[in-house]
Amino acid sequence: MVRHVKKKDLAILIRKFGQRYSELLNINLQTGDDEEIFKWFLAAVLFGAPITENSAIKSYRCFEKHDVLSPDKTIKTGWQGLVEILDEGSYTRYDYKTADKLLEVMGNLKSMYEGSLKRVHEKAADSVDLEKRLKELGKGIGDVTVSIFLRELRGIWTRADNKPTPLVILAARNLKIIRSENPEKAKAELAEFWKKNKIKGMNYVNFETALLRLGRDMRRRKSY
Repeated sequence: MVRHVKKKDLAILIRKFGQRYSELLNINLQTGDDEEIFKWFLAAVLFGAPITENSAIKSYRCFEKHDVLSPDKTIKTGWQGLVEILDEGSYTRYDYKTADKLLEVMGNLKSMYEGSLKRVHEKAADSVDLEKRLKELGKGIGDVTVSIFLRELRGIWTRADNKPTPLVILAARNLKIIRSENPEKAKAELAEFWKKNKIKGMNYVNFETALLRLGRDMRRRKSY
């Protein structure tokens, strides 16, 4: 495999773009607490739509402002209330669809797992089953949202082992880090690359997050 990225350039890339989204949002996943994991799940749903990073962050801040950070409070807020929060966060293009999605997902999370994402993980047989269970929470939870959510739970949940999103693959291929467009093969190639090119003080999550942000920028600029 041809790798054109020098280690010093990789370090610059990760330091510039690799901050975890959960850290940016002051969500402490390291505790493993259900409340913090739910906050990140909500954020991952917002990041999962093809919108700008700033819009997703602003929308999450609005949920935080209105203290709608649990399954019960999401359901209690109701469809109209959720639409208003999303509109306040400039999530207008996907406000109706996302309100529908959140109510469906929260209802299923409560009925199937007593409102606990930790129970979803506990009941999963392996990483594949975990992804399947997350998608079964609602038709709006797809590969991209699941990948975003599980990426930052690596090392916290034993069965969190996500495949890279299309944007991560786009950036990695553009940098000549990987060759494959297939998510499973790309996942293996990225893991191999990181194993041989680790940056001190950084981890695989920082690496993948940096690629995600670079991929977003490339898609916006269409520089590929």
